[in-house]
Amino acid sequence: MRAILLPLILTLFGLGAGVGAGWFLKPAEEPKTEMADAAKADMEKEPADASSKAASKDPEKMDPESSGVSEFVKLNNQFVVPVVSDSMVSSLVVMSLSIEVETGLRETVFQREPKLRDALLQVMFDHANIGGFDGAFTEAGNLDVLRSGLTDMARQVLPKGVFGVLIVDLARQDL
Repeated sequence: MRAILLPLILTLFGLGAGVGAGWFLKPAEEPKTEMADAAKADMEKEPADASSKAASKDPEKMDPESSGVSEFVKLNNQFVVPVVSDSMVSSLVVMSLSIEVETGLRETVFQREPKLRDALLQVMFDHANIGGFDGAFTEAGNLDVLRSGLTDMARQVLPKGVFGVLIVDLARQDL
């Protein structure tokens, strides 16, 4: 009986502690301010066709997340990039990418995917050859250089409506 009662008591204690910690650590509600109320009133006054006006603007100059004119297209397969040192493959880098494009360009991305994959792989090979995947390869500055190069190349292959390239997964396997 004692062997059954102890795990039950510990479970109830753990559950109670978790609920108490969650209640105690919950985020505080944001205080209401006059500015927040004024912003809400302004949003209610906007015409219903505001999204169509936003879509007619140049997509390169606006924030796609706030305007709702973008969609994310996940490229089908992962990219595998060999890292060569001393004329030998020392590691493999595996990446998954998504491309943020203007809404409605999903099919265009898939139609041009072979050419897009080739161009993106070339950027990754160049990054590997300059040592971009050596050492602390996940540092923000290092990834910004890679992301910028990938975005520039995607804009060359898909000249309209590319907002950016997102690195969804990134792993290096040392051999």
